Amino acid sequence: MKPCKDTKRDLIRLADDKRIYLEGSILKVMDADGDEEFQMYLDTATEKDKEKRRRGLELTKQMQTQNLDLQVKSDENKRLMEEVSASLKEAENDKVKIEAQNRELLLWKEENERISEQLKTALDEAEDARKDAINAKEEAENDLDILQKKTQFELIGSIVRVALWIIMGVGVATTLLYMGAIFFGKDTHIIGPAWSNLISILLTNAFSIVGTIMGVKYATEREKK
Repeated sequence: MKPCKDTKRDLIRLADDKRIYLEGSILKVMDADGDEEFQMYLDTATEKDKEKRRRGLELTKQMQTQNLDLQVKSDENKRLMEEVSASLKEAENDKVKIEAQNRELLLWKEENERISEQLKTALDEAEDARKDAINAKEEAENDLDILQKKTQFELIGSIVRVALWIIMGVGVATTLLYMGAIFFGKDTHIIGPAWSNLISILLTNAFSIVGTIMGVKYATEREKK
């Protein structure tokens, strides 16, 4: 392809003024036709086209490398997002499990508190029953002690009354016998001393019985204290 002189001049002027050169496959078909100035233009345009293509290729390679890196990073991010999603899902499942366990623990705690209250109530009732049993035992022992003492005192009183009545009866009978002997003028030398000794013995026995009873009563009261 052989451009005319005007076209050559316009292309050279455009290159000088605007730094714009022909590009691409058209440079391969252009013929300078012996024009050295236009040949220099073509050579410069060819070099600039090669340089531009080289830079474009490097840029393309760089972009491809960047795209590859971006793809790797994108895949890595995707993997990380999947891991994060799995972790979040697992955390959600763990959260559900923990909430279920917390509910079970709360129910268990409430059940334990209810059982504890029941046990406390049962223990209080058992303690009250024990105290009532102790009080009943003490009351029974006191009643039994009072009954025994009453029975003992009644028995002692009966013994004392019988003994005193016997002593009095013997004393009265002996005295009447002695008075009858005196009244009928009988010899009282034997009856008198016998009557005196008998009265002394009876009085001694009466005081002995009373003293014994008082001693038993004192010992019983002291033992109680």
